[in-house]
Amino acid sequence: MKNPIKALAGQTVIYGLGTIVPRLLNYLLTPFYVRVFVSGEYGQISELYAWIALLLAVLTFGMETTFFRFSQKEDSSKVFNNAETIVLLITTLFLLFYCFFYKSFAALIHYEFNTHYVLLLGIIVAIDAAAAIPFAMLRKENKAGRFSLIKTINVLTNIFCNILFLVIIPEKSMMIAESIFGEQTSLLIWVFISNIIASLLNLILLFPQLSKLRLSLNKDLIVPMLRYSFPILLISLVGMVNEVADKILIKYLVSIPDEATLLSMNITGEEYAMQQLGIYSANFKLGVLMTIFIQMFRFASEPFFFSHAKDRNAPNLYAKVMTYFVIFCLLIFLGVMFYMDILQHFVGRNGSDYREGLRIVPIILIANMLYGIVFNLSIWFKLSDKTYYGTIIAIIGSIVTLICFFTLIPKIGYMGAAIAHLACYIVMMLVSYFWGQRVLPIPYQIGRITIYCIIAFALFIVSNMIIDFNIVLKLTINTLMLISYIAIVYVLERKNPLKIE
Repeated sequence: MKNPIKALAGQTVIYGLGTIVPRLLNYLLTPFYVRVFVSGEYGQISELYAWIALLLAVLTFGMETTFFRFSQKEDSSKVFNNAETIVLLITTLFLLFYCFFYKSFAALIHYEFNTHYVLLLGIIVAIDAAAAIPFAMLRKENKAGRFSLIKTINVLTNIFCNILFLVIIPEKSMMIAESIFGEQTSLLIWVFISNIIASLLNLILLFPQLSKLRLSLNKDLIVPMLRYSFPILLISLVGMVNEVADKILIKYLVSIPDEATLLSMNITGEEYAMQQLGIYSANFKLGVLMTIFIQMFRFASEPFFFSHAKDRNAPNLYAKVMTYFVIFCLLIFLGVMFYMDILQHFVGRNGSDYREGLRIVPIILIANMLYGIVFNLSIWFKLSDKTYYGTIIAIIGSIVTLICFFTLIPKIGYMGAAIAHLACYIVMMLVSYFWGQRVLPIPYQIGRITIYCIIAFALFIVSNMIIDFNIVLKLTINTLMLISYIAIVYVLERKNPLKIE
């Protein structure tokens, strides 16, 4: 019988091809955008995409996780029909409502002069919501290759359209935009139009799954599905608040310099706030490798965890997965920080105002790792069908996040937002661990994980002590330290007492 850890690793790698390649390609849009748009304009992109993520969590209604759970009990096609019908119904109602009130929403978030940005935002959300369950079906059917291919084509299309409209034919793009949306628009509109084109292509490529759809609202299935998914929705929504509220709130909470300072900078207070958001968002993207790995792991692990739930050795399996997960997260943390002299070029040229935000990167990386640990720990309430416990934990995290936002951002700017992420996931991790051990005890290797964390952070501190070295020598030393971390892990894991049968 194939080792389940190796099976999970294999699925993670396959989904990784569909996640890491698109996300890395998408990541290339960050150095592209920071060279095409000033930091204030990039701040607008970040803010509006934060709203997209938040609204998408609402429209999908927790149905992805619900689909996986109920597919273990019922016929997959039947569950698919009902789950997709619910999402399409919610999405249709959303679009009807949104088309009437998007201008009011635009005024609410201070985009009254660019309401067309907000209109396109809603269209993107609706299209992506419609594709969510078909993508989940591909994961359920273990069609990771097709999943990866569609995701990659989507991002390549998005990148191609961005380059076409913003670099190859910018004058013509601007002329078309002004004729459709008015003179108040800018090239920024083509970022959203490119996304819409790529998202529509998703639906076309998902036609084999969508063609099997039979609209259905089976009362005997819908009621328990909604009962299960509603707490997942709240978890997702609160989770999105934890992830994207910073992109929404920074412009309202950051302290604005006095008039004399703003005059010397030749910007308004609102432009300064958006500039700070742009700097923060660009550097936040340097945590993308950690985010990619966690996303890879999530795609592979959710069906994996459910499929092994009845195994007698499941607790040991989940514990071993956690250990390996942390090991790889620490490896990513060290990899990013050790090669920051190279990676910093992705957030602007030397002297660019984007570079001042590099100090948040280690905090964001650690916060993202803790978020991944929280996802691992969440298995206890998902398997016990007590998803409302997860809602409580997520709400606790959101309260911590918002308290930190409102107390720290006015005092220390966007650094406060980074610290808020870290504080949120520390609290969620601790609450979920201790609560989960009472409901579904899992023998997590806390001591072993702690040792790996100490080793990784010790190497990170040593790396920070050699900042004055020649860059070639510094990178050589950092590479040797990275290899030493891998060697230490290899030696210790050969003696890992936790065995998987």
